[in-house]
Amino acid sequence: MRPARGGLALSRQASTPDASAPDAGADAGVDAALRAAFTEEWAHVVATLIRTTGDWDVAEEASAAAFERAARTWPRDGIPSRPGAWLTTTARHLALDRLRRRSVEVEKLREWRDVEEPGGPPDPADAVAADADAEWVDDRLRLIFTCAHPALAMDARVALTLRTVGGLATGEIARAFLVPEATMAQRLVRAKRRIRTAGIPYRVPPPEALPERLDSVLAVLYLVHNEGYLASSGERLMRVDLSTEAIRLTRLVAGLLPHETEAEALLALMLLQRARTAARAAPDGGLIPLELQDRSRWDRTDLTEGLAILTRLGSGPVGAYRLQAEIQGAHASAATASDTDWHRILACYDGLAARSDSPFIALNRAIAVGMADGPERGLAELAALEAGGGLGAYHLLPAAQADFHRRAGDATAARRCYRRAIGLAPTAVERRYLEGRLAALGA
Repeated sequence: MRPARGGLALSRQASTPDASAPDAGADAGVDAALRAAFTEEWAHVVATLIRTTGDWDVAEEASAAAFERAARTWPRDGIPSRPGAWLTTTARHLALDRLRRRSVEVEKLREWRDVEEPGGPPDPADAVAADADAEWVDDRLRLIFTCAHPALAMDARVALTLRTVGGLATGEIARAFLVPEATMAQRLVRAKRRIRTAGIPYRVPPPEALPERLDSVLAVLYLVHNEGYLASSGERLMRVDLSTEAIRLTRLVAGLLPHETEAEALLALMLLQRARTAARAAPDGGLIPLELQDRSRWDRTDLTEGLAILTRLGSGPVGAYRLQAEIQGAHASAATASDTDWHRILACYDGLAARSDSPFIALNRAIAVGMADGPERGLAELAALEAGGGLGAYHLLPAAQADFHRRAGDATAARRCYRRAIGLAPTAVERRYLEGRLAALGA
């Protein structure tokens, strides 16, 4: 069974000496190394094991067992110089053990290519091989294309990607989808079974098939990034680790398909959003809206790269990710909130609305109308959306109405809308923010 985030630390607590002991610092270093290895290497280890065994369950079980072995042996033997290679090699040995015990897996053993006999310390040669392989084709990219295969339903694609690439536990994914954990567990089992029974290859598609698979891959990567940019559940505003992984993988996809401008546009969009990470949360973890953020805290490296990509795309094809990146570019280019070119942003939302009837795009367009042409125009657009019923119980509709009522000077209506938004908000962070705005209006 795969450990949940933080599970490694918990399993280590039983053998962790008192903090006052002389080796407490070293022990803390092992804990930190285990946490870092889990964040950085989990997906790579699983992906490598899926490639070599072709069995998703064996891959996850052996990877989890390798991390558990690391938690036992690293405090005794020291942290290896290449933790990822150590974990990969150990997991491969453990997977081979499991397959040997399964008489039905004899054929898989014949197909095994690189694994040494189990037991003993990992062979340093494996570390070299693992690094060389990473330079050639990233296993996680293989995993992304497999998880995003069109034969799977979109929710299954996203769930599998969050589980295997993003490293989320089943319970976390279930909360993101607002379904019971048992339901999500079954959904993941069915998705893996579908991959096996349909014979979906574990590989990056050949060049001629890449473009048609790109839309699905980019959609999954953007959903993973969105979960990192604004967590859909829990106490945290952001999951920076997910955003970072989504950006890393999108960069790989963009490099693989240099002529597909939407991949580069998505990379620019993610970078421009991530640039605001440090300014989006208060010291107590509370949300800081864009117009109140300290823009000096925006990450200049991400901003520069994101804007440079938009410049490089120039007058080329304009798709949905390009339009969204242009919106983020308009925010990034404004020295202050009042300098924001909302008419430019509205034009981009007009372009998005022409491509999609998504109610979420319609909501953002309505907000842009209000910011560009005044709160009364925004309220009229939002009222039309509410009458249409497409947004149901989505909390950001009454939140936007509350904000425009506040800007228009109607505190009574703003308070009513804030209360409704608070009742619908899915996360504690958003509820606290809305409660603060309500309190600022007074009784």
